[in-house]
Amino acid sequence: MESEQNKMTGRELKISRILNAPIELVWEVLTNPDHVKNWWGPDGFTNSISVMDVHPGGKWDLIMHGPDGRDYENHSVFREIVNYKRIVFEHLSFPRIIFTIEFEKIGSKTRLNWHMLFDSVEIMNLVVRENNAAEGLRQNIEKLSIYLSRQFQDIQN
Repeated sequence: MESEQNKMTGRELKISRILNAPIELVWEVLTNPDHVKNWWGPDGFTNSISVMDVHPGGKWDLIMHGPDGRDYENHSVFREIVNYKRIVFEHLSFPRIIFTIEFEKIGSKTRLNWHMLFDSVEIMNLVVRENNAAEGLRQNIEKLSIYLSRQFQDIQN
């Protein structure tokens, strides 16, 4: 199992994980909507992405289709893109969240540091309590890890 660390402090939710894939593949899987739609979100969710323009000021619009049959519209704007280093985007739908995803090359693996900054402690606590956000983040990273393993196997074969 890859090392994982999940923390909630103040108005922040963070997770760090070492992924068994090269940084170039991790970057591709996080920035290409043809990949993102296949792993994004907690268990049971599927996705439709209408726009994912990965550059500063670019829009990202997706609908997460929940296992409960409901659709969850998400609208975000990319704020910072540093190839193979950092992605920052602002989730504009409620709740407003600033996501910072950092990449670190560790030999043939990649450390992913995922940080979510909420507007307030109260909003973060509400989202964690009502939507199980901490567990959802852990599931999202697990789905990413599984998807990356499949992609990496396909490349090697």
